[in-house]
Amino acid sequence: MSDTPADAHGHEHPKHELSHYAKRIYAIRDLLVEKGVLTEKDIQCQVEYQEARAPANGSKLVAHAWVDSAFKARLIADPKAACAEMGIDAAAVNEFMVLENTEKVRHMVVCTLCSCYPRPILGRPPDWYKSFNYRQRAVVDPRGVMREFGLDLPDDVEVRVHDSTADIRYLVLPLRPKGTESHSEADLAKLVTRDSMIGVTDALPAIPE
Repeated sequence: MSDTPADAHGHEHPKHELSHYAKRIYAIRDLLVEKGVLTEKDIQCQVEYQEARAPANGSKLVAHAWVDSAFKARLIADPKAACAEMGIDAAAVNEFMVLENTEKVRHMVVCTLCSCYPRPILGRPPDWYKSFNYRQRAVVDPRGVMREFGLDLPDDVEVRVHDSTADIRYLVLPLRPKGTESHSEADLAKLVTRDSMIGVTDALPAIPE
């Protein structure tokens, strides 16, 4: 049973106190349903679609870039066009930049104001990404945040923090793990995690043969 009470419109609202903007969003949703513009089923289907995508789209992009250097160059030069090549619709993202990690430079993404995130590529943002603690510490102590995710970088590796906004979103292209030369593209995609595409961790290690 859900812990959110149903209201007069027949759907559920959270029991906890909502922010001003959240209340406006619910009011707009209620009005659209009441006017017949949308149905509750339409809304639920869209939610399920967003959740089902998860980070799978991003994993496909990264794995393909690892095995195809020409595609990687196109992905970095024109991410939206490269997404279209892979059948991924990134049109909803205003501006989109791919940040390639190297042995000497690592990229990390944060949204210091709210939770701007490339949802068509990575699905819904994790709760920790939206938290005030991460948004603050990612800027002042990125290495400390990375260590908490299990990534302890040498001192000679530069860490660059990028602020995601409503105008520009980022995808980190992690380093291909060593020992994956014989991996198929599908197996490589399994090594690409959501967190590695935010930049707080590396991709997973090679799958033992």
